[in-house]
Amino acid sequence: MNSREARHAMAEVSPEVRSFVDAVPGARRRADAETLLEMFGRITGQSPTLWSATIVGFGSYHYKYATGREGDAAAAAFAPRKAATSIYLADGIGAHTDALSRLGEHTVGVGCLYIKDLGKVDLAVLEEIVTTSYATLSTGTYPFRAAESAPGTDDAER
Repeated sequence: MNSREARHAMAEVSPEVRSFVDAVPGARRRADAETLLEMFGRITGQSPTLWSATIVGFGSYHYKYATGREGDAAAAAFAPRKAATSIYLADGIGAHTDALSRLGEHTVGVGCLYIKDLGKVDLAVLEEIVTTSYATLSTGTYPFRAAESAPGTDDAER
């Protein structure tokens, strides 16, 4: 799908999101953002919105921790940054250990996946990761922090 087709397929992209993506510095990072716009929109069935002015989010989820802290966040999100594109996995990196081993070139933080070039990762595996994370977060109130995820655990085991 070329850039024009992607824009047509994502007709629900707001002018705010479109302006943000169009202004992403660097042709590769901008092309990666276009690819992720299409992928995340297809996975979530949601239109993108800007969170915190630089994060492109799809859908939302409510979290409430045992401490009583609660709020809302994007259920699937990415941010094209200078060094790499950040993909937010609020269910934690540990929830995706197997898939991450098959992904290709990337680095990770507690709840973030960092990709410098989408051309160097398996997009089907990335789609699997985002789909799983989105499904986990969008099924009700999510009670865990990204740091609490562990390989091979599901919500019933936590």
